[in-house]
Amino acid sequence: MRLLLDSFWRAVAYCMLPRVIVLSLLPLGLMILLASVLGYFYWDAAVVWTRGALDAWPLLASFWAWIGRLFSSDVKAMLAPLVVVFAATPLIVVLCLLIVAGFMAPALTRLAAERRFPSLEQKKGASFIGSVARSLGVTILALIALVVSMPLWLIPPLVLILPPLIWGWLTYRVMSFDALAEHASPEERATLLRAHRLPLLCIGVLCGYLGAAPSIVWASGLLFAAAFFVLVPIAIWIYTLVFAFSALWFAHYCLDALGQLRAQRAAAEASAASGTAAIEADKAALSQWGSP
Repeated sequence: MRLLLDSFWRAVAYCMLPRVIVLSLLPLGLMILLASVLGYFYWDAAVVWTRGALDAWPLLASFWAWIGRLFSSDVKAMLAPLVVVFAATPLIVVLCLLIVAGFMAPALTRLAAERRFPSLEQKKGASFIGSVARSLGVTILALIALVVSMPLWLIPPLVLILPPLIWGWLTYRVMSFDALAEHASPEERATLLRAHRLPLLCIGVLCGYLGAAPSIVWASGLLFAAAFFVLVPIAIWIYTLVFAFSALWFAHYCLDALGQLRAQRAAAEASAASGTAAIEADKAALSQWGSP
């Protein structure tokens, strides 16, 4: 419990560092850049295609006729750009978050290691390709679990328990592995994940619940179109900050636990070595005493 709470408060404190705040703003800058490039090359074509799709949809013909009687202007011409924006924004956001997340987790782990554990030996227990492959594997398992558990979401209490639990398990498996990838050997990593499975799972579940908070802001941006361009960037920034906090929490916990494990093993080896030396000294003394 001490390790859990200590790493929590340290993660909170690190989120206030300028470097972490700058990293949390990277998705916004990347999103603006990507949206500007895509808009420059594909905006007109996307709006024209959307307008044609709205005109060609027979199920909406009566609806457009009814709207046309209420408004004198061409509603489809005004609606087509909004449809393009609402459809493209989630894809751009997810892409930017994935790109930034791939760089943020190692950077934040290095930050915690440099500031708090500068003398902790790096044993390079996992490669980048191995880490990515493992992350993809557990992500697929989590998605399968989500799909299989969907019928249970109709039971009111379970909808508040199962999704955060599954995402918490995913967060625990991915971030704890990434936090130890540079510093722990495969044997040390397996030992720590086995010994600290429950606390790490608790961290993952709590971070899963924290990750649900930006969804409320995101949904508000979809419901209130007038505030869309204000609420959605706020939601993206909160998403990134929650991710940064999660990565820092796992980094502080795992690296601290790794340092304690190595200290315990060093103490045990020193004790065993001193015991062996004492036995050898006793044998030597007995042999001298028994010699004529």
